Parts: sequence; structure tokens; C-alpha cells
Amino acid sequence: MQPDQRRPPRAFRLDDLNQSFAGSASEKPRGPVVIEAARDPFEAEAEALMAARDIDEEAVEEAQQRGIVARSLFSWAGLFWSAAGGLVTLAMGLWLTKLVDDLFARAPAFGAIGLVLASLAGLALFVLAAREIAGVLRQRHIADLHAGLARARETDDFKEARRRIGELASLYAGRPETSIARAELRQHAHEIVDGRDLIDIAERTLVMPLDLDVEREIARAAKRVSVVTALAPKAFIDVIFVAAQAIRLIRRIAVIYGGRPGLFGFFKLLRSIGAHIAITGGMAAGDSLIQQLLGHGLAAKLSARLGEGVLNGLLTARVGLSAMAVCRPMPFASSRAPGVNDVAPFLFSKPDAKS
Repeated sequence: MQPDQRRPPRAFRLDDLNQSFAGSASEKPRGPVVIEAARDPFEAEAEALMAARDIDEEAVEEAQQRGIVARSLFSWAGLFWSAAGGLVTLAMGLWLTKLVDDLFARAPAFGAIGLVLASLAGLALFVLAAREIAGVLRQRHIADLHAGLARARETDDFKEARRRIGELASLYAGRPETSIARAELRQHAHEIVDGRDLIDIAERTLVMPLDLDVEREIARAAKRVSVVTALAPKAFIDVIFVAAQAIRLIRRIAVIYGGRPGLFGFFKLLRSIGAHIAITGGMAAGDSLIQQLLGHGLAAKLSARLGEGVLNGLLTARVGLSAMAVCRPMPFASSRAPGVNDVAPFLFSKPDAKS
């Protein structure tokens, strides 16, 4: 065969090659044969999970930007509330001044008592304002730590990962139950030179135990809501109880992850949670409330109140999962983000046929 008549290399799949040989033993492929191995099905599944994880992480960071770390220097709403707050403060100051003057005019002892009480009230207001500012800054620091650890893990930056891990350990410096994990992290920080591995170890040793506490809180709240909704005689009791449990659950999750939300900090956190639910469209880690209700909605056929209890329990668990994603100081990397089925499986359990 002349050199110009040689056939170019061809690629054959293993199944096609076997069929060709079985059909005709005399027909053999000419030229070099390149055999392509079949794609591992687990590889496709892993790629899909990583893509879903990236989308969920983008949703978390965008929600944090909208609520917790929002830094708008000027807005008409902010200008209105600042001006209104200033007017109220001036009015309260003038009222207190007039009250103390009247007390002094009535009797010097009354004036002194009024002045001391006004000073104590001012001191308490200053402490509360300082706590509010500290709580907002602490929650903003947790959101910034979350984004920093996500970037350091994505780029495998060891220096940035080591610095962020130090901030993560200092965040829980006042928690005795994390002392062993923090000691292990300090040791690993000098032994491990891969940033991604260091972040994964920090997640497994320091954050995952906190995740378990958060999941237990979500399960308890969902169970309380479902039971009270099924047994409450009036609808307004359901509304009040569900709202109270959601507020308590959000605050509890923020505290477990190191936050200290005050009034304004809670409003910013609530804004981030609402943004996360809106961005994800009611879905998290492959969970869909509609799909769960269609697949496990047998309770509604047994009792309307029981069906309402399951629905309210699902919504409470969903709010808790969004709060978990927003308040967590680092993204889910070595572990999978829990879903409603993971934290509240009792909402989907079918009634026992023997009972």
C-alpha cells in the first residue's frame, strides 16, 4: 500500500467493535484503532451534583449580599427613617428635659431622682445601640467569611485558606465545645499545604457538629408546628404560632453558627432568608415542596387539619434550611446540604397499617 493511500486513524466504541468482529470475521478495521472507554455513570452524577452545588452557593452569596452585607450609602427609605428617627429622638429629649425641669421645680429630690433615671435610660439605650451595631457587624463578618472560604477553596489558595480558617477558629473562641476542633485545626494548619484540603478538614471537624445541632433545631420546630397546627382549634393560633416558631428558629440558628442578631440584625437576616427562598424558588439541594406534597400528601386525605400540619411543618423546615444556608460561616463542600427529607423525615412517614 502506498503511503498516500493509508487510511486515517479511526475511533471505535467497544460495543461497535465487538459487533463488527462478530458480524464478519474477515472485515477488520484498517489503520490504527483507538478504543474509547465507556463513560463512568458516577462521573456524570458527580458533575451534576457539583453543578447544583455551585448554583446553590451562588444563591446563598447573592442572598447574603441583598440582606446581611448590603451597603447602600444612600436610599430614600434610609433617608426617611433616619430623619424620622432624628425627629423622634429630639422630641424625646425635649420631653425628658421638660420633665426633669418640672420635677426640680416641684422638689429638688424629685428632680435628682428624675435626672438619675433619665441617665440610666440613656446609658441602657447606648448599650442596646452598641449591641445592635456589634450584632450587625458580626453577622456581616460571618457572611464575608463564607464568601472568602468559598473563593479560597475554588482557587485552592493555601495562604487565603489558612487566614480564613484562623478567622473561623477565632469566631468560636468562646465556645468550650469547639476547643478540641480548634486545636486540631491549629495543628493541621502547619502540616497541610493544600488549601482545599484544609478547608474540608475545618468543615468536618468544626462546622459539621454545628450542622447537626441546627438540623435538630429545625426538626424540633417543624414537629412542634405540625402538631400544634393539627390540634389548634382556631386558624389565628396557627398563624401566630408558626410565625413565633420561625422567628425563634432563625435566631437559634444564627446563634449556633456564631451570630448575635439583635432587632436590626434580625431584620437584615430575615431579608437575606427571604431573598434566598425567592432565588431558589422554594427548592434546595434537590428538594421541591410541590413534589414532596404530591408524593407524600396522603395525610391530607386522612384529615384536613393533619394536611395543614404537614404543610406548615414543611414550610417551617424550608425556612430553617434557608437560614442554615445563609448563617453558615462556610459553604457546603465536603458535605451535602441537607434537604427537608433529611431534617424532617417524620413529615413524610406513612401511617402504620396495623395502627
